[in-house]
Amino acid sequence: MHPHHPHTPVRSRPEPVPSLCLDVDRMLDEFTRLPMRATFRFDAAVPAVVTVGFATERGGELVRRPIGRELLHGGLTAMSGCGEVRMWPTLPRERPSSWLLLEAPEVDALFEVPTARLAAWLETTYRAVPAEAEWGGLNWDGFLGELLDGPDAASA
Repeated sequence: MHPHHPHTPVRSRPEPVPSLCLDVDRMLDEFTRLPMRATFRFDAAVPAVVTVGFATERGGELVRRPIGRELLHGGLTAMSGCGEVRMWPTLPRERPSSWLLLEAPEVDALFEVPTARLAAWLETTYRAVPAEAEWGGLNWDGFLGELLDGPDAASA
């Protein structure tokens, strides 16, 4: 008997989604912007989370932060998130953007993120792994270990 029955669908791995690099502005105060680069990374093995790395124009990644994919998607059009991570659209302007607020005990950071390319990239991630399939194959121990203790904890 052939291992692949013609009526049994063969699951394929989702196509990898390339990272997205965006120029963002960190708001230091009401009038001062610090240009930065934000790199959005999607891993189909953990589809509910997007990892965002922030770096200055001089290079060197300063911080990486896991953010819910649904929070990012929702924040393109309405207030999304609560607690340490929130995102919402800016007032209508010539360049559509959203505010991304990251709060931590040591420091808060507010970023202005252009939305057109981020929206298109997020749609690509949803084609790779639809929202309804996000939590199906999740390795809960590894996922929680990485969120709570960082990537080294999951392998310990």
